[in-house]
Amino acid sequence: SPPLVCTSVRTSARHLCCDPRVRFVRLCLPSFTDNAPTDRARFNTEMAAIAFAASPVVGTKLATRNPRVSRRTRAAPTTRAAASTTTKSISQTFVDLKKRNQCAFVPFICAGDPNLDATEKAVRILDDAGADIIELGVPYSDPLADGPTIQASATRALASGTTLQQVIDLVARLTPTVKAPIVLFTYYNPIYQRGFERFVSEIAAAGAKGLLVPDIPLEETKELSKICTKKGIDLVLLSTPTTPIDRMAKIADASNGFIYLVSVTGVTGARSGVESRVEELVKKLKTVTDKPVCVGFGISEEAQARQVVQWGADGVIVGSALVKALGESGSPEKGLEALQKLAVELRRGSNRDGAKEVGASGGGFFANLFGKK
Repeated sequence: SPPLVCTSVRTSARHLCCDPRVRFVRLCLPSFTDNAPTDRARFNTEMAAIAFAASPVVGTKLATRNPRVSRRTRAAPTTRAAASTTTKSISQTFVDLKKRNQCAFVPFICAGDPNLDATEKAVRILDDAGADIIELGVPYSDPLADGPTIQASATRALASGTTLQQVIDLVARLTPTVKAPIVLFTYYNPIYQRGFERFVSEIAAAGAKGLLVPDIPLEETKELSKICTKKGIDLVLLSTPTTPIDRMAKIADASNGFIYLVSVTGVTGARSGVESRVEELVKKLKTVTDKPVCVGFGISEEAQARQVVQWGADGVIVGSALVKALGESGSPEKGLEALQKLAVELRRGSNRDGAKEVGASGGGFFANLFGKK
């Protein structure tokens, strides 16, 4: 029911404050004239006593403040410690990959599917398998860029109670020990609801290095991009098969970290093959930018990843196939095993000929997780 709002003077304030039906009390401030300082101080003291009497801390011993401690010297409130800064930025990651003549492997999973504990283990498995950048999706009720697999994954995550704040907290737990920079993938509405400044500040404090928002057009990115730059977050933009060359140039100029090249005209999802026009799209995009170009949508197998690398892409993005392996294998344990197996294959497919292979064995985390030697 609507909150009951009352206007009152001090004589009935105590009764109103203690009435459970009353949610807010508006007090009419008396007019102080001749003895203003004394009357005002007495009024404030009475109101403080009334508020305390009606509060849930009645009967609790309160700590007293040392009057000699000034406001300036008082200790600042305790805040959550900043995340470790040992993780490289996205830009530095691509600089290092270029030195090794290596292509980036960029896996995507949806946070909270099948649960957040499994997501945390999955991110560590992907990192151990050699992921260069990890996209972590925030589950959303209307994922318009995603196909059935990721839609179903987001639905399961939301049904299990996954929230944006839980995903940010998860990133904060992961970043001190995960080598690959984490890019948050989320739609515009959660950012808008939280506020640009607050959202970007919080993901930056958690240790995220990038942000990808598929439903925000180029013309609407300026304010968000400015805040991201200030907070050290790379805002990654997307180019599609139908994007004209002049708009490609503008997108490439505004994108930071890398450009996400969508390989198909449609939504995400595993496909039997990668369209041959991707090669031409990569070449076209590279005529207007020297920033890294990563290809996503429709890549699900080692051979497809290898083909994209041969066409000149700087990174291979895989989502639906990994999401399906993790979330549709019958149990979290089986899902993690399937994810690790596929991640190793895709990492192998993303390697350039002659480049040093990194983390292809799956490493120790997965072995320790399942007690295998």
